[in-house]
Amino acid sequence: MRLRPPAIPLITVDPNFSVWSDADKLNEKDTVHWTTKPMCIRGYINVDGVDYRFIGAPRADGEPALTQVAFDMDALTTTYVFEGAGIELTALFTTPALPYDFYYISRPVSYLELAVRSTDGEDHDTAIRIAVSEQICIDVVGEDEIVTETFERDGLSHAKMGTKTQRMLTRHGDYYNTDWGYFYLSAEGAAMKAYNDEGMTWVSAELDIDDTALVTFAYDDVKSVEYFGDRLTSWWNKDGADILDEIRKAQDEYCDLFNVCRDFSDKMFTDATRAGGEKYAELLELAYRQVMGAHKLAVDTEGKILWISKECFSNGCAATVDVSYPSIPLFLLYNPELVRGMMRPIYKYATSDEWRVQHKYDFAPHDAGRYPLLNGQVYGLKDGVLTYEKQMPVEECGNMLVMEAATAIADRDASFAAEHLDVLEGWVKYLIDNGRDPENQLCTDDFAGHLAHNCNLSLKAIMGIASLGLIYDMLGNKAESEKYLAIAADYAKDWTVRASNGDGSYRLAFDAPGTFSMKYNIVWDKLFGTNLMPREVLRSEVASYKKHFMPYGMPLDSRKPYTKSDWLTWTATLAEDRDTFEEFIAPMWDAFNYSPSRVPMTDWYWTHTGEHKLYASRTYLSDKADGMTLGTLDKSFRNRTVQGGLFIKLLEYKGIMEY
Repeated sequence: MRLRPPAIPLITVDPNFSVWSDADKLNEKDTVHWTTKPMCIRGYINVDGVDYRFIGAPRADGEPALTQVAFDMDALTTTYVFEGAGIELTALFTTPALPYDFYYISRPVSYLELAVRSTDGEDHDTAIRIAVSEQICIDVVGEDEIVTETFERDGLSHAKMGTKTQRMLTRHGDYYNTDWGYFYLSAEGAAMKAYNDEGMTWVSAELDIDDTALVTFAYDDVKSVEYFGDRLTSWWNKDGADILDEIRKAQDEYCDLFNVCRDFSDKMFTDATRAGGEKYAELLELAYRQVMGAHKLAVDTEGKILWISKECFSNGCAATVDVSYPSIPLFLLYNPELVRGMMRPIYKYATSDEWRVQHKYDFAPHDAGRYPLLNGQVYGLKDGVLTYEKQMPVEECGNMLVMEAATAIADRDASFAAEHLDVLEGWVKYLIDNGRDPENQLCTDDFAGHLAHNCNLSLKAIMGIASLGLIYDMLGNKAESEKYLAIAADYAKDWTVRASNGDGSYRLAFDAPGTFSMKYNIVWDKLFGTNLMPREVLRSEVASYKKHFMPYGMPLDSRKPYTKSDWLTWTATLAEDRDTFEEFIAPMWDAFNYSPSRVPMTDWYWTHTGEHKLYASRTYLSDKADGMTLGTLDKSFRNRTVQGGLFIKLLEYKGIMEY
């Protein structure tokens, strides 16, 4: 990879079990959680009696360290190479989140393979020590006592660590990590140790290494999410699987599984390069593990999968519709059932008495809770009431309808949509009544505030209406299909007149001449082949965008010089040729390559500086009686699943959406 990642994924299993390096060199700084809270893993190699650091920050002046001489990463593996003391050490971090396999998506085991060789022709005595701090299993150090255990089982050495109280699924929030479940550090033939250092509990594994060694990091959260009152497991342990058996299995299958991961990553890179160029392919490599690792794959009481996202650092909501919608290109490519897993919580809540009777809403909800508790929408909740001004009626109705149609087309199967036709018809009615010229309401770009007469939001309504037409066509109801497609076509024709600036470009709002915005929602018209929008309209609109380019990409609209990477890629996909697409992508590649914001891939950044857009700063506290301040986190969009939207050009290239 030529791109310098702003932050580098090491362990990316789920929103809580997530460890990153925010430095160019792995032994320059301590590792962190995606929130940038410390989550320290330390690594040392003893060469001929001397310890050399290769993971983590120096603890004292003069502490020897190997020199990092190479770095690379693909969709599933991060590779570092170090030299010094007459040896070369290679460290490979792999989280095998293969998108087509529920087992590997959900199994909470991540790998570190280590390989050593002599570089000076001499024999060297070498041993590895990996240490992990309690930060991996507690929200804030000091909140609870940490209990540890070291033991042997089935030929593996294990160190287990977790909180004493085990407050399982009792708290939720954006900044909140975890304080329940148990972490396991495991390896063959290792000496395991639990100890206190730097005011924290640590567990470590020390093992001899003549050639290669394998260490696994695992986390058993026992129960993963609360879902409308039920505490659910992940997919991997839905039938009562034991975490120690899974760790043993993971160790045994590593070599074969690593090759599968490498083949998947290589094919993804090759396909993406053909679709949109090498820089585009590198952006997909950077996005992939982030997108997968910000979800949790759970199983409901009926045995159906739930693919639950956490809206990372943008309210912490779970199963957010307008976060799911931009992410779906990745899953439409590799496993459309995951899109259904995102929609199930929304259907469940949308048909509940709380939503329909108590709140009296006839449009789609925004979310189903705040991670990891999915007991109903929290966005806009005030004194038990979901305030209307915080709702996104056109946005979420359109999102759900497009998601439903896209999933049906990907699988050539509309049976899931057929189960929810009454709900979908209600949402389409809302779009027909309100989508031609939306009132003053929020859209997914809610950070920009309310906007009346939003042209791009109207395009979403058009595609939502057309989506039900496509669904009915797949179900064999030609009359209903033609009706909804005709309405969508009529709205699109009207749109081209009212949104026009008169110079080939189209407005941010119908009543705002001379403005501009990305028209990313109409990309589905191109992918579905519905051709509701005249080609010359799209051609002239795309051509008009180039005059708005900044050093790090095109701004989202005429209000501020910030952009969204997902929407920028969707907008670029409107282009008729690959060269134009690459013109859009190159500045975004530069943004991530040069950005001073060392956080997991942000989707909201300034196009003139490449920095992520900060919108809040929060102090987090201990739950202890003294309530002492423990740190401050700058809040910005990061580690969000919306980066699955970058896969939309690859989705187009594959032709999966052509109906």
